Amino acid sequence: MKKPLALALALLLTATGCSPSKTHPLQSNQAASGDWTLPYGEWNFSFITPAELPAEALHARVIDTDGYLYTFNTLDQTGRAPDSIDTWASTVHGPSIIFNKVKTPPQYIVFCWDSYIDQQTYETSAVFGPDTWLRMKTPADHTRPSGAPVWYDSMVFGLSPGGKVNVWFSDVGGRPSLRVKPLKLMTRSGKDLTLCKDYVIPGGSFTFLPETQEFIKGKTYPYGNWD
Repeated sequence: MKKPLALALALLLTATGCSPSKTHPLQSNQAASGDWTLPYGEWNFSFITPAELPAEALHARVIDTDGYLYTFNTLDQTGRAPDSIDTWASTVHGPSIIFNKVKTPPQYIVFCWDSYIDQQTYETSAVFGPDTWLRMKTPADHTRPSGAPVWYDSMVFGLSPGGKVNVWFSDVGGRPSLRVKPLKLMTRSGKDLTLCKDYVIPGGSFTFLPETQEFIKGKTYPYGNWD
């Protein structure tokens, strides 16, 4: 536990250019300087993949703006984006959420995931700052049909070939999802894995679904544009 926490804190402080808060050892000064309590209680995160290029999130850890570490040994199922065939659709939504919930906005997340098309286990980490936290606390400039406010409380991570990861906030009413730009986003694999090396199955356990095999036939890797 100590090594991943030390790595998380080092990445967090490097990206934000600050020193640990005296209030809590896993809080940056920026996180400690404001009240990031969410009006809706808690936010959620989910993982999706292109329609025919499945992957699976295995494990995640989140450090929130209060400095608390959340460890998710059980994650909600990784969903597939049916409209994302060879590029991400403008509107993305994750699956229903039971487990992936956090009380205050994220300072840091690290997660392990298997890409079946790449035959690879990846470790992705992201550092977030005040721009993201403020967006999560502020209602959108449009409302739901009922007149209720729209909150950006669902963060979606898109997992695609080549270990590429994109991040969005889901919106409502068919509006395009809002792209999230972390202060730092990094994906590791192979010998560079740290936390996620414990989730690699020797010999691999990757199987291609028949529909995936049919989809990639005649196509060139990575089978689309996932920027």
